[in-house]
Amino acid sequence: MENIFGSFRQLRRSRIQGRGGGKPEDDRGKVLFGVLAFMMSESLVFMSFITAYIGLRLSTSPWQPPGVSGPKLSSETIITSVVLLSSSLVIYLAERALKRRKVNRFRWLWATTTAMGAYFLYGEVKDWLSEDFSLSTGAIGGTFYIITGFHGLHVFVGMLLQTIMLFRSFIRGNYDKGHYGVTAVSWFWHFVDAIWVIVFSIFFLWR
Repeated sequence: MENIFGSFRQLRRSRIQGRGGGKPEDDRGKVLFGVLAFMMSESLVFMSFITAYIGLRLSTSPWQPPGVSGPKLSSETIITSVVLLSSSLVIYLAERALKRRKVNRFRWLWATTTAMGAYFLYGEVKDWLSEDFSLSTGAIGGTFYIITGFHGLHVFVGMLLQTIMLFRSFIRGNYDKGHYGVTAVSWFWHFVDAIWVIVFSIFFLWR
């Protein structure tokens, strides 16, 4: 009888911990490894776009068609960029607050990160509307809107993931056994910010 109850308890633990009877820390490793692999694949996509841009710019003369001044480095562009990059610090502080069981502080900081991302996207759309070229304006238009748009899509996805994690924080006991989902989203957000440093440099600093 004890063997039967022992087997039942073991089966119940396996269902709680995941298929195959893995430990919770194994699930954490799988999730974080999956996110890391995804970011590496996305890095290759971004690098292919950026390499194509550099190659086209170096081989196309003139790079800017007549009457086109290229992407404008306005004060608003600088501000939105600073806001986005600063959000990496905010999301780090949010994750740190959660590790210390300060859930309310985590929520405020986490929501602030999402708001900073939204502000960046708002500024990016304003930049698009103020440029004197369009997607169809030669190589300069195609590369600018595709690369910045692809990056903006990643910012939007990061905001959606942050919103999901924020709602999950209101589930009682959700983070009692770990918060690797929050860590994964935080990693992705740092990745998005790092990519923007490169994108900003090639479009707004390279003259």
